[in-house]
Amino acid sequence: MKISTTRDRTQGKITLPSVWRGTVLRIAAVLFWILLWAVAAHKVGLPVLLPSPLSVAQRLVQLCVTTDFWMTVFASLVRILLGFFCGVLFGTLLAVMAWRSDIAQEMIRPMLGVLKATPVASFIILALVWIDTQILAAVISFIMVLPLVYHNVREGFDAADTKLLEMARMSRAKTFRYCYLPAILPFFLSAVSSALGFAWKSGIAAEVLGRPAKAIGKQIYDSKIYLETVDLFAWTIVVILMSVMLEKLMLW
Repeated sequence: MKISTTRDRTQGKITLPSVWRGTVLRIAAVLFWILLWAVAAHKVGLPVLLPSPLSVAQRLVQLCVTTDFWMTVFASLVRILLGFFCGVLFGTLLAVMAWRSDIAQEMIRPMLGVLKATPVASFIILALVWIDTQILAAVISFIMVLPLVYHNVREGFDAADTKLLEMARMSRAKTFRYCYLPAILPFFLSAVSSALGFAWKSGIAAEVLGRPAKAIGKQIYDSKIYLETVDLFAWTIVVILMSVMLEKLMLW
């Protein structure tokens, strides 16, 4: 494939198109930090404290060819996405209720204020008293997503053009579609993008403390307990890669 380039006449430099330039810069930034990691690992000289990027990459390849690895990733993914989608659904429904009724809004506000202000660790420890560890990650993801989606969708309703609403002479369904939906959608997409990251990180944290049978969080906890630092780094990279992939897929 031929890559077109452009020549800066004033400086005589050949530059890549902006899309390619951004990609090259991102790759260069990643390589820089990997190189810095490798240098630090070499200086420390103790793999139990800081393993090298090469050893972590080798361990990651070893994990990826096992069935148990994919079962573990799939189990964590199902739990966290279940909580995420439930949080998006109920957050949106509560926002609609609050938009339609001031009484509902005042009833909902204290509950969501508590959910938003309470630390994730407190929710996880409290939830461990009441629910099974197999569904802990789903519940925590749900709790983290709910207030974020609610507040963003509620702001979307408030952002609707009042002048357009005054001029509209349509049914409720068409008014919602043509007046409210365009205002809500940017807020909703922003909430979904941010909430997915929160759901994934909080769900993994719940798995670390709850340690269900098949879970990425359990693997991270066991790696720390048995001082298998290479495994700890490998599973952490899996969490990062899954987070990036999920966000890209969700936005797409």
